[in-house]
Amino acid sequence: MSSKDAAGKKSGIDADAVRELSALLKETGLTEIEIENNGARIRVSRAATGAVMAAAPAAAPGSASGSVPNAAPAAAPAASGPAPGAVTSPMVGTVYHAAEPGKPPLVKVGQSVKEGDTLFIVEAMKTMNAIPSPRAGVVKEICVENGAPVEFGQTLLVLG
Repeated sequence: MSSKDAAGKKSGIDADAVRELSALLKETGLTEIEIENNGARIRVSRAATGAVMAAAPAAAPGSASGSVPNAAPAAAPAASGPAPGAVTSPMVGTVYHAAEPGKPPLVKVGQSVKEGDTLFIVEAMKTMNAIPSPRAGVVKEICVENGAPVEFGQTLLVLG
């Protein structure tokens, strides 16, 4: 899809702004950000899977920005996504393999898990968050060390 309109002028979609906002989402771990400038509005949000989506700018009719009202959302390339069966971190924090220090790990490689079983604990802002299994499967690989910092979307383990 071209970013030029029928008259050959560039549309009001600022691709650089969308890229910058997408990078800011990734850097901060936020799931959505919206800016407004001179009546033009851009919203960029990250789906739970880590894909980045950008909403079309919503500008007032006849505004100087010349936005395209029916612009399609832009998606990040799928090639850089997690491996099949990957369970990713829903937040930035510190990952723990056990519910309490000195206790056995919640899961081990080769263990079968059911949907909803707690796989890890991620501490974020002094709050302990249980990370549930999104589906049933067998733990094929644990990709993080106990007590390690994790980023939003980082692969924690792989289910087979």
